[in-house]
Amino acid sequence: QVQLVESGGGLVQAGGSLRLSCAASGRTFSRYAMGWFRQAPGKEREFVAAISWSGGSTYYADSVKGRFTISRGNAKHTVYLQMNSLKPEDTAVYYCAAGLGGSVYSETYEYDYWGQGTQVTVSS
Repeated sequence: QVQLVESGGGLVQAGGSLRLSCAASGRTFSRYAMGWFRQAPGKEREFVAAISWSGGSTYYADSVKGRFTISRGNAKHTVYLQMNSLKPEDTAVYYCAAGLGGSVYSETYEYDYWGQGTQVTVSS
């Protein structure tokens, strides 16, 4: 079993940056592909970024490509989401997720464990 705890959210002005962290418990963290999703009020949860268990493959939603970077430190059991050039439309609760397997996943059903989320608010 994997437990996930996100941190790093907050309020930032448009054009600013934030780095989200997701700390994972469990000895088998390196076996899991990891992903970030977000959910804005009144909208469905949407895919943001994913990284394979090795860190060798990454995948991004078109809306964040070139602005966000996902990375992981298996020794620290942590996955990160560096968010630059933030826009008001990036405002949402951001969730970290873990899915058993080696690939990159972009669908919510492909993930087995979820964190509680961290709020990101971008003001214009």
